[in-house]
Amino acid sequence: MTAPSSRDRGGPTAAPEARINDRIRVPEVRLVGPNGEQVGIVRIEDALRLAVEADLDLVEVAPQARPPVCKLMDYGKYKYESAQKARESRRNQQLTVIKEQKLRPKIDPHDYETKKNHVVRFLEHGHKVKVTIMFRGREQSRPELGFRLLQRLAEDVIDLGFVESSAKQDGRNMIMVLAPHKTTKTRPIKTATPETDSEQE
Repeated sequence: MTAPSSRDRGGPTAAPEARINDRIRVPEVRLVGPNGEQVGIVRIEDALRLAVEADLDLVEVAPQARPPVCKLMDYGKYKYESAQKARESRRNQQLTVIKEQKLRPKIDPHDYETKKNHVVRFLEHGHKVKVTIMFRGREQSRPELGFRLLQRLAEDVIDLGFVESSAKQDGRNMIMVLAPHKTTKTRPIKTATPETDSEQE
């Protein structure tokens, strides 16, 4: 008996370990029809014959099952459509940009307003913001200063963003991540000044 030829040309997203047609070396399989209907447990010879008659491939979709589950399908078409979906998904996926804003725990009011405005601008543009409190010397013994400052900042920008990652101590720094609300309409991005904007990959 001649097994159906494998149509294994297609996109890279199809599982490379999937066995098809005469590569399936088991005595029997649990067969699923081309429309998802359950055929039942059949001998591998009968499954291959049904594939030839339907001009389809016999594809092993659950090799760990006992017996393995195989489905009748056009494998080349399946791989092509999977590759198309993967490309479409990558096209629609938005690149997540994380900006960084650094503050000192004993920041003066004017500097705080300036830094806060940068955070507001980042959130308005739809970016996440990593806010870092930098402790120096004896300031490290007063982590509550950093907590209070981060809490104040989160409350000041609550209309634009929310705390995605709560304040955590990281060595000499304390870090919090803010994310824009999904309903926030992003504003056109203007050229950022290098001394205030820090983008992380």
